[in-house]
Amino acid sequence: MAEPILALKNIKVNFQTLDGIVEAVKGVSLDVKAGETVAIVGESGSGKSQLMMGTMGLLASNGSIAGVADYRGTNLVGLPKPELNSIRGRKITMIFQEPMTSLDPLYTIGNQLIEPIMHHQKIGWDQANARAIDMMKLVKIQEPERRMGSYPHEMSGGQRQRVMIAMALANDPDLLIADEPTTALDVTIQAEILELMASLQKRLGMGMIFITHDLNIVRRIASRVVVMRYGEVVEEGDAKAIFKQPKHAYTKALLDAEPSGRKAPPAAKAPKILDGTSVSVTFKIGGGFMAGPPLLLKAVDRVSVTLKQGQTIGIVGESGSGKSTLARALLRLVPSEGAISFEGKDIAKLDREEMRPLRKQIQIVLQDPFGSLSPRMTAGQIVTEGLLVHEPSMTSRKRDQRAVQALEEVQLDPKLRNRYPHEFSGGQRQRIAIARAIILKPRLIVLDEPTSALDRQVQSQIIELLRNLQKANNLSYLFISHDLAVVRAMADHIIVMKDGRVVEQGTPDEVLENPREPYTKRLMAAAFA
Repeated sequence: MAEPILALKNIKVNFQTLDGIVEAVKGVSLDVKAGETVAIVGESGSGKSQLMMGTMGLLASNGSIAGVADYRGTNLVGLPKPELNSIRGRKITMIFQEPMTSLDPLYTIGNQLIEPIMHHQKIGWDQANARAIDMMKLVKIQEPERRMGSYPHEMSGGQRQRVMIAMALANDPDLLIADEPTTALDVTIQAEILELMASLQKRLGMGMIFITHDLNIVRRIASRVVVMRYGEVVEEGDAKAIFKQPKHAYTKALLDAEPSGRKAPPAAKAPKILDGTSVSVTFKIGGGFMAGPPLLLKAVDRVSVTLKQGQTIGIVGESGSGKSTLARALLRLVPSEGAISFEGKDIAKLDREEMRPLRKQIQIVLQDPFGSLSPRMTAGQIVTEGLLVHEPSMTSRKRDQRAVQALEEVQLDPKLRNRYPHEFSGGQRQRIAIARAIILKPRLIVLDEPTSALDRQVQSQIIELLRNLQKANNLSYLFISHDLAVVRAMADHIIVMKDGRVVEQGTPDEVLENPREPYTKRLMAAAFA
């Protein structure tokens, strides 16, 4: 038998918080060999990410790790930082769940690729630049030479994740740790990324640890599975055997979890909440005195949307299709052309100050909770931030009571409200973001991939919560997602977008059960393969 590349023995991870010590990982052991993919699965907060963050020496300042992380005879736990840096980033690399927060917004993609190559391989800029372009080609980014000059915000989620993969593989690592690398990606890009990672692993012969809550991904890519819950391993073994005959009740529950139910359409005479007619958004890329005219990108091209009171419109499409940009245009968060009205009022030409009074009625939950939550504020402060702006006369005691209520509504323990974002799992952070939106009792909420970071069990709970909130308060939702199973459970009308345009729309049965367009059929094939 081949020796493991990495062997973890009795790893424990603790965090010192205002509420006392939190045991995130409670004595976990596992190993991974060359050419093998070990999937670590479990719901949000199970400790799967903190296990590997601790191994890589990337814990927050209040975190500590004990145990042995044996990399080819060297224990990474307690290793001096200079020696650890010679291994991580070269021999062991990591792809994180949220590429937008992993990439520096102030540096071009090229600079961020070139720097670690020069550092670890001790080569000059020209060679590193050539290597970076080769890696961009390897992960199938179009026009790699031009994209080297792009900034992260100028790329789609799928493109940013490909950049992260290129960065992780640029120094030919022994082991790749992928922490939810496809969570934020649409189904077609997700399938492409999984296929790409599998082919690169086979080509390079590296080991891979794949952290995920999505068992459909595990089924496609893993050879062995480790199931974690509450910081402990509850089941492990061959992937095929676990899927065929799981032993632990928790594993069975994970396999059985799937968003269910359907939303009833709004009343036929329900008034319009939001109406957009021929909405277009154009971005200028590059250009300047020496660079010539800028490139004009039509992100949204003459799209019309009518949202009624109590209605949920699901917007689906590939990464870069314009679905999130459309929502931001309708909310007047990006400049646009066309007519937009909210509750009968023309808002298309309103400036920032004129829109401010309406913001209480129009809220948004973003795809990346870690990037949208201030790291310097507690969960309670984050949730009540909007109350300080829109209800400044409210007492601090009343704000705290409202925070408790909002956190309870999203099924997060209010006792945790004194913790900071880094002390929560990805799923818990998303619940905080949802609580921040609903605390203002808005009329309209844009939900931009609100369940992408959540495991299936928690997804079902959040979907049920959102439906109940909608029914109780007659809320209207614009629901953006790449997860078609979630969209089917949430929406009563679906819009399919491609290249900034609407290619198909209708009820969930019309669009998902009997798609007309080849593009929609391709989305369905990738989602339910």
